[in-house]
Amino acid sequence: MDKIELKHLIDTAAGRVPADLVIRNGLIADVYTGRFIRGDLAICGGLIAGVGGFEGKLTFDAQGQYVLPGFIDSHIHIESCFVGPEELGRLLVPHGGTTIIADPHEIVNVCGIAGLDYMLRAAAGTLMDIKFMLPSCVPVTSFEHTGAILDAKDLEGPLQDPRILGLGEFMNFPSVVLGAEETLDKILLANEQGKLIDGHSPGLQGYGLNAYAASLIHTDHECAAVEDMQERLSRGMYVMLRQGSACRDLPNLVKGVTPQNSRRCLLCSDDRQPKTIFEQGHLEEHLRICVEAGLDPITAIQMATLNAAECFRLYDRGGIAPGLRADLVLVNNLKEFRVNQVLIKGDLVAEEGRYLPQVSRCDDAAVRRSFHVKEFSREKLRLPLSRDKVYVIDIQPKSVVTGKGIAAVSRNAAGEFVYDPREDIVKIAVVERHRYTGNVALGLIRGYGIRRGAVALSIAHDSHNIIAIGPEDADIAFAVERLLDQGGGAVLAKDRTVLEQMPLPLGGLMSDRSGEWVDRKLVSIHEIAHKVLGVNRQIEPLMTLCFMSLPVIPKLKLTDRGLFDVEGFTFIPVEAPADPGL
Repeated sequence: MDKIELKHLIDTAAGRVPADLVIRNGLIADVYTGRFIRGDLAICGGLIAGVGGFEGKLTFDAQGQYVLPGFIDSHIHIESCFVGPEELGRLLVPHGGTTIIADPHEIVNVCGIAGLDYMLRAAAGTLMDIKFMLPSCVPVTSFEHTGAILDAKDLEGPLQDPRILGLGEFMNFPSVVLGAEETLDKILLANEQGKLIDGHSPGLQGYGLNAYAASLIHTDHECAAVEDMQERLSRGMYVMLRQGSACRDLPNLVKGVTPQNSRRCLLCSDDRQPKTIFEQGHLEEHLRICVEAGLDPITAIQMATLNAAECFRLYDRGGIAPGLRADLVLVNNLKEFRVNQVLIKGDLVAEEGRYLPQVSRCDDAAVRRSFHVKEFSREKLRLPLSRDKVYVIDIQPKSVVTGKGIAAVSRNAAGEFVYDPREDIVKIAVVERHRYTGNVALGLIRGYGIRRGAVALSIAHDSHNIIAIGPEDADIAFAVERLLDQGGGAVLAKDRTVLEQMPLPLGGLMSDRSGEWVDRKLVSIHEIAHKVLGVNRQIEPLMTLCFMSLPVIPKLKLTDRGLFDVEGFTFIPVEAPADPGL
């Protein structure tokens, strides 16, 4: 803003000149004092000039609607929405999303800094303001192969970009607690540049959490229980209450929000597919859940706006006050939170569920052709066992935390695992796809429910190797081969026939098509997974599977290097000890 623009804003705020736009007859959310104000809302040059009695060149009748600050999603992975930044803006803005804090560690793990550059360029194609956190853990751990390796020196330049607010979620929390040298270099780099650090520490408590917080890690979104949330709040951290497609923690965690701690609580999606957006919306679903749980509406609104703005030092937004960005959401009431109009910088950008601007897409060549698989074959899916007793990855519905189970399984004459239809235990495979290693790791998983066919994905957090599951090797191999043919995404197969497929050519993570197309594919995939393949209806078939390789979320996961015990932070054999007490 120059001097002339500032003088005009001041004159408008003082009532000496008419505003560019005046919104009349609205109930304006005052998130600073926790009340609603009746009055005119004046906008000048994309900024709020004031609340009171104003004249404007243009007027808009809010017809008694509630006028809220633009919603801020405090933590989301664009790639996990299966669309690019431009398309995600088109999907979220009509639901009131005016700012998101995005962590692009999916595409950066696949494509390195070229992936980050693509995301920054693509973000310019939407009016939604996308702020980025720089991925801190590429790779997350040394226990898997990834498409890139970024050390502290690699992060130094990007971290100076004003579009990047800080370091993304520090998923390798054991390295923080242990004070690993490379980890300390990254933390000190962020601190020296005055940048924030997001956290990710599932299950961490006590002295370990003290050590994590002592490194000035600012936030955490991995709270499984109210007790986890309270402990992090007491350590001075902000807590993000998550409600996504796979992890839906908000209904439980909102019980722990009190008048004393609410201003340190934020709302986030983490991962949110188009299917979820079309069916439940975006942060308005979070607000509905909060109010249904008995939270005061203005407190819930603060969690979706002001709290996030203050947490991420976005002091130009988050409330409705003179001098702030005129990012506004008009909703019907404080129970349904149906979004009718959305303004960004004072311009009407969405109305009645429609995104009004033209979508402009950038060149995406840098994130295509990202598969480098060596000599994959069905033969690599054989799983010889020395005994019948094995460790199994136990899926927990509606969670990415898994159990470390022990079970007895069947073997053939050669000692290889064979599927027993009486048991819900099937083979899971991770195929390395970045560095031509030829690695194919195998494990056993219980609770997914698949009884026939196979599912293969190129989304496998966070290194995004290929992950596949099924009772029979032939179907698993076929699904993986078809996945490679289409350049990534998802394939559902049975009897060497593709039942459904969703190509994701951008890094094997995102579609170059519309959210509606992705939604139709997801609806079909879910229906086929449950009805034809027999996947447990309590399981979200893609989002659940893609987290089964993440070696920082307890208890048992599978990377391309083998079965990984997260709590022991070590690889273990598939065979369990003959005496499980050993």
